[in-house]
Amino acid sequence: VVEAYKQGLRPAVGYELNPWLLCLSNYRAWKAGYRGKVSFLKKDLWKANLSDCYNVIVFLAPSVKPPLAAKLLAELPDEARVVAGRFPFPSWTPTSTLGQGLEQVWAYDMKEVRRVAPSSAEGSPV
Repeated sequence: VVEAYKQGLRPAVGYELNPWLLCLSNYRAWKAGYRGKVSFLKKDLWKANLSDCYNVIVFLAPSVKPPLAAKLLAELPDEARVVAGRFPFPSWTPTSTLGQGLEQVWAYDMKEVRRVAPSSAEGSPV
């Protein structure tokens, strides 16, 4: 979230349910000098409405990606970009990738995801 803010993405908000990770995130933002500029909320991603989000960054296990793909396809606008760290979305074709191994990320532009893989609307792997 801090890096997203540094790259000019506003607002920069993170959702976390684990109270320890939430506290750690807020501490790290404060220590880096970004207190009040970024936000970390104790909120369930599955209950959040993402329809007004244009940049989504996720670091989640592979088992969560198919249901999350369905949520993102249903809620995000065509202009949105999704960046996945560590594990790609199994049924989506990335617009670009960066890094390798544990440092690899995959970027997906929602308009392109919808154009290339309309059959993945349910979020299930092909």
